[in-house]
Amino acid sequence: MAKSSPEIENLSPATRLVAAGREYSEHGIVNPAVYHASTILFPTYQALIDRAQEYTYGRRGTPTLRALESAVATLEGGHAAKICPSGLATVTTALLSLLRTGDHLLVTDAVYGPTRLFCDTMLKRLGIETTYYDPLIGAGIAGLLRPETRVVYCETPGSQTMEVQDVPAIAHAAHEAGCLTVLDNTWSGGRYFNAFAHGCDVSLQAATKYIVGHSDAMLGTITATEAAWPLIKDGYETLGQHAGPDDVFLALRGLRTLDVRLERHMKNALIIAKWLAECDEVDEVLYPALPGARGHAIWQRDFTGASGLFSIRLKPASEASLAEMLDGLALFGMGYSWGGYESLVVPFKPHRVASEWPEGAPYLRFHIGLEDPEDLIADLAAGFARLRAA
Repeated sequence: MAKSSPEIENLSPATRLVAAGREYSEHGIVNPAVYHASTILFPTYQALIDRAQEYTYGRRGTPTLRALESAVATLEGGHAAKICPSGLATVTTALLSLLRTGDHLLVTDAVYGPTRLFCDTMLKRLGIETTYYDPLIGAGIAGLLRPETRVVYCETPGSQTMEVQDVPAIAHAAHEAGCLTVLDNTWSGGRYFNAFAHGCDVSLQAATKYIVGHSDAMLGTITATEAAWPLIKDGYETLGQHAGPDDVFLALRGLRTLDVRLERHMKNALIIAKWLAECDEVDEVLYPALPGARGHAIWQRDFTGASGLFSIRLKPASEASLAEMLDGLALFGMGYSWGGYESLVVPFKPHRVASEWPEGAPYLRFHIGLEDPEDLIADLAAGFARLRAA
């Protein structure tokens, strides 16, 4: 980055994505080097005793890792960030860092499935109680807060079912009770929702998705406010978390094009969502960016854009006819994760314990990639024809 560049805080979000973390590059090379390191040497006995240098051990950080940490913190607008080896590792590390035995945790009922499993198994064994709440509860979360409640965990939009949470109202109620608010911010890529401006203390991302952007590396990010940072940093280092340098490099490379990729994902997703809304086989499109969809008003208030992930509820159809539709798709792959350049589709069944959700009809989750939307529509149209014929 040129020495004459303005302070990064004064730059627009798109420019910050290009400029952030590049101070760790050397010798005029645009990208930071990929440092493979475990042992890092100290020049003197006193330096070793005092740990009087920036890099002390590979797990504690290298210039490659610092570049990504700095860039993610800039993207999210937080105080500092840490990088984990997967999105789930990010969730578990953050919760283990913030909670202790006897604490109470509130979690949105629309949460990512593996997060629910972690809460219901490991946290339960550690003596931490989890209560799931209706994702649309908003300021009503105050009625669920207890003296021992430590963290309120949000995810917006909700995993699979896409409910948009009133995060500012939830965070305000949590703070009034002395609780921390943690947000899974993966859907927005950290670009289209500012977690900290909306009251959150910690923002999490599965960087596997939009930050990496090419379905070829697994990473997670934890970004925190200055007040929450000491607990996050201590928990991260105590648990021995570390991400490999090659995956970190891939995330840095993906980050540089996050803005233009997300814009294209959003553009394509809106085209596909509008088309699906007119299809006879579709009962409802669950995409907050679509005018008239559930959560659109809060999405419009709080978000500056949308990603390519959304769901639909089909009208009643047999499993055999659904298989006919999906098995013949040429451009939509069936596979888990999302956020890469390719389009994906998977069936799912909503899991709820604290809120109502219509059952019986098939649900599909789509990730709309970077292909030409007209080709994607043709592929889906042929799929619906097979579904009707079956």
